[in-house]
Amino acid sequence: MAAGSALAKDDVVETVRRRWMFRHPLVIRFAHWINVVCLAILLMSGLQIFNAHPALYWGAASTFDTPFVAITDDQRDDGSARGVTYVAGKSFDTSGWLGLSTFNGEATGRAFPAWMTLPAHQDLATGRRWHFLFAWAFVINGLIYLIYGIGTGQLRRRLIPDGDQMRGFGSSIREHLTLHFPEGDEAKRYNVLQKLTYFVVVLILLPLMLVTGLSMSPGVNAVVPLPDLFGGRQSARTIHFIVTNLLVLFVIVHVLLVLASGVWNNMRSMLTGWYVIERRKLPAGPEQIR
Repeated sequence: MAAGSALAKDDVVETVRRRWMFRHPLVIRFAHWINVVCLAILLMSGLQIFNAHPALYWGAASTFDTPFVAITDDQRDDGSARGVTYVAGKSFDTSGWLGLSTFNGEATGRAFPAWMTLPAHQDLATGRRWHFLFAWAFVINGLIYLIYGIGTGQLRRRLIPDGDQMRGFGSSIREHLTLHFPEGDEAKRYNVLQKLTYFVVVLILLPLMLVTGLSMSPGVNAVVPLPDLFGGRQSARTIHFIVTNLLVLFVIVHVLLVLASGVWNNMRSMLTGWYVIERRKLPAGPEQIR
């Protein structure tokens, strides 16, 4: 539009005001990225451990004939191999990704494929070493996060929804389902769904994963009978596996929402701490434009 040209009555000009805010302190950022590394290695080494006996049971002992979940391989009627997963007595053909996958160019019977495990080849002892090492790194990192979060009030601000946020719980669900995210001052804090999700993950799922993991350690159980809390060692192992899957689901949804709500803005805030808030205004008419 040329300078000095008149605007029609119905013309509306959108203006954007950008404001920077410091969103994530250094300790929070470090804890976040250390968790990313720890959880990735814990998942891959945990799948290596699971592959050594790819079945889950409920109770104190392994009931080999009636597993709750089992991932294995067998043969089709024509004699060809297939991967099969059993869940509560029902079977599903999962060839190519569960039960039967390709390793070094050959079809190999293993619960989870090589690219998902650490190490890639079947090696229970090495998988256990990776798992225990990064489990302790994860615990120490979590303790630092909790101590810092409680001492500075960050934990309460990030995990506990305010009263007005709880009243807007329904509208927050609609906004997420339609990919409409908070703008302006409301974007300065986590919304109610974020806070409740982080509350469940940080204060319920992660501690539960830790305790069920310790329940599978004979050395720990000799001192503290943790398996009794879950109805037996095999029940603890099954709960550990279920919680792991819930955490994987959380990470997938978390990454998708980061991409949908502004990947660069979100990544910058978790790398540098700084987050940009955009406040949009729509003037009523040309008389506001000078």
